[in-house]
Amino acid sequence: MKPESNNIDVTVKKKSFISKGVDSFFFGVYNVYCFIIRFFKQAVSPPFEFKEIINQCYDVGYRSLPLVSLTGFITGIVFTKQSRPSLADFGATSWLPSLISIAIIRALAPLVTALIAAGKVGSNMGAELGSMKVTEQIDAMEVSGTNPFKFLVVTRVLAITFMLPILVLYTGLIGMLGGYLNIHQNELTSFTAFFNSAFKTISFLDITSSIVKATVFGFTIGIAGCYQGYYAKNGTQGVGRAANTAVVISMFMIFIEEMVIVQIVNAIR
Repeated sequence: MKPESNNIDVTVKKKSFISKGVDSFFFGVYNVYCFIIRFFKQAVSPPFEFKEIINQCYDVGYRSLPLVSLTGFITGIVFTKQSRPSLADFGATSWLPSLISIAIIRALAPLVTALIAAGKVGSNMGAELGSMKVTEQIDAMEVSGTNPFKFLVVTRVLAITFMLPILVLYTGLIGMLGGYLNIHQNELTSFTAFFNSAFKTISFLDITSSIVKATVFGFTIGIAGCYQGYYAKNGTQGVGRAANTAVVISMFMIFIEEMVIVQIVNAIR
């Protein structure tokens, strides 16, 4: 009878483990939902921390320019180099400017910029707020009469939500510039001819969809980073875990949102 009882105990433990995992998942989803609702309530209620929002916009936008510029430029060059042999087989290298503009504006610029922001800005938010949480600085702000959620969370989420669309447009232009330099080196295409051909294929819907993507991605990165940092625990290990989890969740959600938005835009198109 002992082996049977042992099997029953193992089965019960597996079921309890699975049920705890399911409960933990839905409890986490509920907490994130409450966090987002709290953000919107705090964002529209005075007082407004305009100075801190501007400071965060500077940190998120201006300090990300070198990395975004380098990545966008390399993306444009690499994509052009990879696309040329395929078009050359059909004698259609003249289509390169149109192909580059469509690929960069529609997909590469929003996705690449969002992934960079998730790794740089999202991890920084998680680590910064996490360190403040475990060292009880957030509790000290509450005691001093400051609203830590509005000052720390709302300002950061708004900053990255506002700045990421600007960074995406900037990345798109830099990427197209990299593509132009590569095309000019091989086909001697003029600057005017390249951009005339490139912008003929870009519609208002393409630019709008990129801006919408960037806004959604920015909000996701801000919420993920701030949520993980604001509720960090277990000391320095919790800070590292918050930064890492913020990046992983942000990137996972970015790909899901990319897929959903593309389906909606294609249905409109």
